[in-house]
Amino acid sequence: MTCRVNRWMNLIAMGLAALAFAAAPALRAADTPACDPDNAGIKLPPGFCAFLAADGLGVARHMTVAANGDLYVALKDGGVAALRSTKGDGRFDVKEKFGTVSTTGIVLRGGYLYVASPTAVMRYKMTPGQLKPAGEPEIVVKDLPGVRQHGDKGIAFDGKGGLYVNIGAPSNACQARDRSARSPGQDPCPLLEKNGGIWKFDENKLGQTQADGVRFATGLRQMLAIAWGGDALYIAMNNRDSLDTLWPGMFTAQENAERPSEGLFRAASAGVNFGWPYCFFDYTQKKFFLNPEYGGDGKTVGRCTEFTPPAAAFPAHWAPVDVGFYTGNQFPAKYRNGAFIVFHGSWNRAPEPQGGYNVTFQPIVNGKAAGDPETFAGGFPGKTPLMNPAEAMARPSGIATAPDGSMYIGDTEKGRVWRVLYRGGK
Repeated sequence: MTCRVNRWMNLIAMGLAALAFAAAPALRAADTPACDPDNAGIKLPPGFCAFLAADGLGVARHMTVAANGDLYVALKDGGVAALRSTKGDGRFDVKEKFGTVSTTGIVLRGGYLYVASPTAVMRYKMTPGQLKPAGEPEIVVKDLPGVRQHGDKGIAFDGKGGLYVNIGAPSNACQARDRSARSPGQDPCPLLEKNGGIWKFDENKLGQTQADGVRFATGLRQMLAIAWGGDALYIAMNNRDSLDTLWPGMFTAQENAERPSEGLFRAASAGVNFGWPYCFFDYTQKKFFLNPEYGGDGKTVGRCTEFTPPAAAFPAHWAPVDVGFYTGNQFPAKYRNGAFIVFHGSWNRAPEPQGGYNVTFQPIVNGKAAGDPETFAGGFPGKTPLMNPAEAMARPSGIATAPDGSMYIGDTEKGRVWRVLYRGGK
């Protein structure tokens, strides 16, 4: 009898050990890792620190985090990188890859990993405890416009069954001859029928096409940075380029470098129009002006009074590529429910120094900007001034909040992922 009891106790102990081993990734994800002495090259506000959690992933885009701390990174050069930390130091030592197509938008939701390519949104069924999905993806939306210019797709969910996808416009300002000096704009712009907006789909329905969706917002150029915050969709848009070279004598190089603001737009209901390509929002004067392609001279407002201005405005050509609302508890209270915007960095500011290359925090209260934006993570260029984008140390590309409230920041240049923690007082 005693031997039988001991045998059962040994089996129970072995079972408990196996369960503990299976749960190890989740437990290790909750450990408190050490930050790098120099924050792995980036600059953060007082009380924050960072360490390099991954490197060499490829051209990293958007990211999403599982409840056990596993990180999934969309890759422009194909597929998804699945990362797990098993040593208790927060650094990802297990790296798997699946999929082959170029991806940007990526969200874990309802037991599925949703991933967006330039032409489709797919989802993988995820099994708890497994790092990689076992099966092939299901196609949620197919045959989306996968244009070469501004074809990348971001995705967002409203929590009520709605899936939102950006469909960028393959144009600078809807000219008859794109990016040609003094070429007039097409009026009305035919691209807005199937491009230049946000389309809403059913997140649970398979095999949808663009015709099955609803155009939720229009008047947008390129806006893969989308996120649901509170009761609305927020959209960070890349504004127009080349005011000076396309309209010489009308705009200076400095005006091109400073005037056409990047904007954070808010869409609370279907039908909102944000003005592209007819108008640009001026960062220096904080109002819309008519684009020269449509008769503007840098002073005329014209039809621009018809359009919805941004909830917050940022300097020209900073190139927003991701946005997220902080809902964790680790960072100080002022960050909660505010927007973090990832700026990949400019190329079209010459002869001025390039700008952006940071993660900016924008307080949002009741759907409106509640104070000035502030740089949260900087230092990515690695040099000041930066005149050539190719010389940047890194270019931020995506953010994600971990279960413990820390934040991941990704990079396109070397495929790095930083983990940012708060270690100061509340």
